[in-house]
Amino acid sequence: MQISTETERKYDVPADFVLPDLPGAADGATHDLDATYFDTTDLRLARHQRTLRRRTGGDDAGWHLKTPGDGSSRTEHRMPLDGEDVPDDLLTEVRAIVRDTPVRPVARLRTHRLETPVRDAKGRIRALIAQDTVTAETDDGTQTWQEVEVELTERGDSKLLDEMERLLLAAGASPAEGPSKLARALAARLAATSPRKRPKIKPVLAYVREQRDAILEHDPGVRHGDAEAVHKMRVGTRRLRSTLKTFKRSFPPDAVEFLKAELKWLAGSLGEVRDGQVLEHKLLAAVRDAGDEFAPVADQIRDHLEAKVTAGTAQLADDLNGERYFRLLDAIDELIAGWDGGESKPLRRVRKALDKADRLLDEATLAGADEPLHEARKSYKQARYAVEVFAPEAGKPGKQLVKRLTDLQDVLGTHQDSVVAQEILRSVGDGFPHGVLWERQAQIGRDTLGELPLATRASRKRELRSWLG
Repeated sequence: MQISTETERKYDVPADFVLPDLPGAADGATHDLDATYFDTTDLRLARHQRTLRRRTGGDDAGWHLKTPGDGSSRTEHRMPLDGEDVPDDLLTEVRAIVRDTPVRPVARLRTHRLETPVRDAKGRIRALIAQDTVTAETDDGTQTWQEVEVELTERGDSKLLDEMERLLLAAGASPAEGPSKLARALAARLAATSPRKRPKIKPVLAYVREQRDAILEHDPGVRHGDAEAVHKMRVGTRRLRSTLKTFKRSFPPDAVEFLKAELKWLAGSLGEVRDGQVLEHKLLAAVRDAGDEFAPVADQIRDHLEAKVTAGTAQLADDLNGERYFRLLDAIDELIAGWDGGESKPLRRVRKALDKADRLLDEATLAGADEPLHEARKSYKQARYAVEVFAPEAGKPGKQLVKRLTDLQDVLGTHQDSVVAQEILRSVGDGFPHGVLWERQAQIGRDTLGELPLATRASRKRELRSWLG
């Protein structure tokens, strides 16, 4: 698979449009392109701004999947023409969107293209101007229109795009109403199933949607074994579950209970991979710092944790291709679609979550035991996620409160890491080197707790919490 980034702008033009004189424009070439687009019956890919096609003609014939990028850029995945069925590698990239629903041809677009290169003073191509006459065939009938695309090469820049746009608009072009040819071809079907009146997006719903989108966004990376994607998808899963717990009165009780249980399962599956990766990095670094004589222990730790990650990765792959995961995603979508506005005073839930975390930490500090401290850490994580929902509206105090809670959570997290590290050292051996390393981890835990009072006071400053009421 080839992966590239394309940066382009599209314009609607009248039937008699003539390309104006463009600086650097050279003689062009014509291409006849024939593309079949694939999607689910309910057009899930189109609704998520993805296009999947099989195209012949031109210089880049093959299978193409386009996904959103930054600004006017898109990421394009390309594979060579090979049969009529969508390649599995491309479906993997959108599996969280289509799930176990089959894809089928939904449109055929035939394009007659005049492609004009724009060159710099040395003759190098900076952009390609495509004048397209498009004929689209869908279940709704046939449409024909003309449009212009300006696509940058690696030598082009935003200034060139702006210059080309100024000249094209002056010649009668207008910015395209739709993001793609396919969106224009399917506009009637997309409009028919879109809500006519979009409700105001309140903070709780917006946060839930952000976490749903994070799960979908990082799903492909997780399937490819990207450690950072595993981490971010797990965070999105945890944030979503925590939000449903804190603001449970804003959602149907049955849906909340189902999703809490299923999100816990998904976070656990991701954790079997992520925890091993993090612990291996931290523990091996600590052993290396201890000296060469501890190398045999490092080998034991590596074998132990790599076995854990390998087993977790295999199970996670099965889970992400299973019906349970797909139904979980369906349930999240249904929850968002069925939102009815939520409870009237959700900030009270944030305050309650913070009060609970404060109480648990005070009790844990008095007890001086590891497990209560771990429970306090989890409670602060839930409270921080709740604060994040409304922090943008609170301005600087909200932002600062999130930061202080993160700092506090990090202190408790470092202590918990030392506890887990001690457990792993016990499990891999009981020799003298293991005992030395165990005591070092125990000392890290004790030292970390020395930072706890300062972090606690910083998180409880009145001026940071007053906006919560």
